[in-house]
Amino acid sequence: MPGSSRCVDQGGDVDRWDLPNKIERFVPGDDLLALQPGRIVELEGPPGFGLTRLGYRMLADPSRHSYVVAVDVRGWMSPLAASEAGVVSDRLVVVRCDDPRLWVQVTAALCDGMRAVFAEVPVGVKDADIRKLSALARARSVRMAMRPIKGGLAAGVSYLRLRAVEVVWSGPEAGHGRLVNRRLVLEASGKGVAGMTRLVEVEDEGEDSVRVVSGMVAGKTGRAVG
Repeated sequence: MPGSSRCVDQGGDVDRWDLPNKIERFVPGDDLLALQPGRIVELEGPPGFGLTRLGYRMLADPSRHSYVVAVDVRGWMSPLAASEAGVVSDRLVVVRCDDPRLWVQVTAALCDGMRAVFAEVPVGVKDADIRKLSALARARSVRMAMRPIKGGLAAGVSYLRLRAVEVVWSGPEAGHGRLVNRRLVLEASGKGVAGMTRLVEVEDEGEDSVRVVSGMVAGKTGRAVG
C-alpha cells in the first residue's frame, strides 16, 4: 500500500487476511485502556509495536491525581515521550532496573508507595515472584501494567492481556518522508473481556490522543513489508 509500512507479529502467524473487517473501538476512557485498582494489564509483543507508548497512555489519567512510576528495564524509557503521551511530567518517576532478582524487590517496594505502575519485566523473573507481585498489587489496590521483554506472563496473573498483532505506519513514500500515524491491532483476552478474545485497533498520530478506527479492510500481506 503506497505511503505505509507494515509489520506483523511473526510469533502469532497472523496476516491481514485473518483479521475481521470490523475492529472494535478502543479509545481513551475505555475500560480496556484505563488501569483499574488491583488489576494487572499485560502488554505483550515485540519492540516497535508501540506498547511502551501505550503503557505511558495508561499512566496518563492516574498522573493527574497522584505520582506514577515507570520501571525501565531496557534503558529506553523517556520522560519526554511519556509527557507527549499525556503523563503529567512532574508526577512521573522513572526507575531503571534490569536485574531480575532486584527488579522483584524494587517493583514490590513501589507498590507500597505508588498508585499506578507501568513496569517492563526483565527476562529471568520467576513466575512465582510475578504471582506474589500481582497479589501485592491487588492487596494495595495498585493500578499496574506489565510489559514482559520476552514472552508473556504466567497464566492467571493478568486481568487483561493485550497482545500486539500488527502495526501499520503511514506516511513515508518511496522509503523516505515523515511518519504521519501508527495503527496498532491488539488481541484482547482474559477476564477484562469476559474471558473472550477480541481484536481492537488504535490510531496514534504521536500526540496526546488515541483515536477510534471503526473498521479496516485490506488485502493479504506477507510477514513483513517494508
